[in-house]
Formats: sequence, structure tokens, C-alpha cells
Amino acid sequence: MSFELLNVIAVSAFAFSGAIVALSERYDIFGTFILGIATAFAGGIIRNIALDVPVVHVWDQGYLFYVAIITISVVYVFPKNWVMFWDRWNIYLDAIGLSAFALQGAAFAIDNGFSLGGIIFSAILTGVGGGVTRDVLAQRRPMVLHQEIYAVWAMAAGLIVGAGLVSVDSVVQTYILFLLIIMCRVLSYHLGWHLRFRDLYRI
Repeated sequence: MSFELLNVIAVSAFAFSGAIVALSERYDIFGTFILGIATAFAGGIIRNIALDVPVVHVWDQGYLFYVAIITISVVYVFPKNWVMFWDRWNIYLDAIGLSAFALQGAAFAIDNGFSLGGIIFSAILTGVGGGVTRDVLAQRRPMVLHQEIYAVWAMAAGLIVGAGLVSVDSVVQTYILFLLIIMCRVLSYHLGWHLRFRDLYRI
């Protein structure tokens, strides 16, 4: 039950984010739906391909596909001034999707019997895949390549789950970690945390 809700949250957040980016870039209705759907489901598809696991196609996602379609439809009818407002707040939507999908990716790897390395890898790919796909299709610089910390939080989620520090069978533990990853991502953005180690050696 915990991951059913997390999947809904993640798909909604990334579909919303993808649609907002599409509208801010003046995509038409077809482009908006394509970008929204790609953002919501690309991470899982990329993960399955990388881990050599059968790919669940977008149209086989069941009710999650309809969650994405409904979310994108709602965004598409937003007034134009709302679009620019939400585009400025996209960091929060992206943080929600990143956290939820990273946990989902870690749980997926555990269910398929992967080792710690596979769990971390799965968390990273699932967490950042949708956002990277969105940014590449929208011709924006992918967040994962920014100097600010991004993929590290997905890796942290995979490491914590894979090391057994948090059990994905526990709803309480899962949602505490979910909120913690969101908080870390948002703080790293606003406080300007980065991984530019070369700055440590400047004179």
C-alpha cells in the first residue's frame, strides 16, 4: 500500500513537472502530453533496460498511466500566468518525484534480488531518469549535471534502503525517508550545496 501511494505521488509530480516545462517552452498539446508522460515513466524504463529486467511499457502501467494523463490534462488548462508561477516552483515537484522514484527503484531492486550496488544503481536511475529525460527533450541543462547536489540524494536513498537502515516494508520508515530526501534536495538547492571539490584547493 505504501508504494502504491508513493507511485501515484511520483507519477503525478513528474507528470505535472513535465507538463509545466512543456508549456513554459510553448509546446503544443501533443508535445505537452509527450513530455509529461516521458517525465513520469522514463526513469523506470531506463532502469529496467540497464538492469536487464523486462520493460513495462508506458501503456501497460495500468491506473498510473491514467493518473499521468489526468494530471497533464489539468495542467494544460491552467491559465498562462499559472504556468510561469509553477515553473519557478518546479524544484519542489522535482524533489518529490526524485525522492518517491528513488525509493521505488530501491524497492524494485530488492524485490528482484539485486545486491547493494544494484539497489543503489536502481534508485539513481529511477529517481533521476524522468527529470533528465524531461530536461533533454526540453533542451534544458539536466539538473543531474548541475554543480548542485541532485543524484546524490537518490543514491543516498538506495544506500540507506540497501544497507537495511530503513525497511521498505515499514510504511512509517518509508515515508520518513521519503520526506527526508525531499528536504535534503530542497535544502541543497536553496543553500547552494555542490560537489565542486576543486574549490577546496583554490588559493
